[in-house]
Amino acid sequence: MGFLFGCGIIAFVDEAVFHQLLHWHHFYDRSTPAAGLVSDGVFHAFSWFATVASLFLFADLRRRGALSTRRWVAGILMGIGAFQLFDGVVQHKLLDLHEIRYGVELLPYDLAWNGAALAFLVAGVLLVRRTAHRSVGDA
Repeated sequence: MGFLFGCGIIAFVDEAVFHQLLHWHHFYDRSTPAAGLVSDGVFHAFSWFATVASLFLFADLRRRGALSTRRWVAGILMGIGAFQLFDGVVQHKLLDLHEIRYGVELLPYDLAWNGAALAFLVAGVLLVRRTAHRSVGDA
């Protein structure tokens, strides 16, 4: 469930920072500016839906006494990394929906974006593995 929270949070940060504050791109830049704004609105709605839904799931796990904080954090890290890597590879490169930024050399931006994504993903996977080894040892 942390995975969904991670996806929602990083989507929100992406939308708020890169779309709204910096004006680097819209979710969909291959049409009119109005279409770009609409696509940003849909993207923003997705991010909040994912975040709020995951918090309901978090509350349910906690209520049932089934919450593992480490696994929750690992899920968040994996969700951030997976979403960001999907955005950087699929949306930026394969589907060409938008670039990170226009009018600049993209390689440093792509390396930073996808490198950070991989770092989050690896950190989450390592934390899950560490948590799994602890549970086996605790049993």
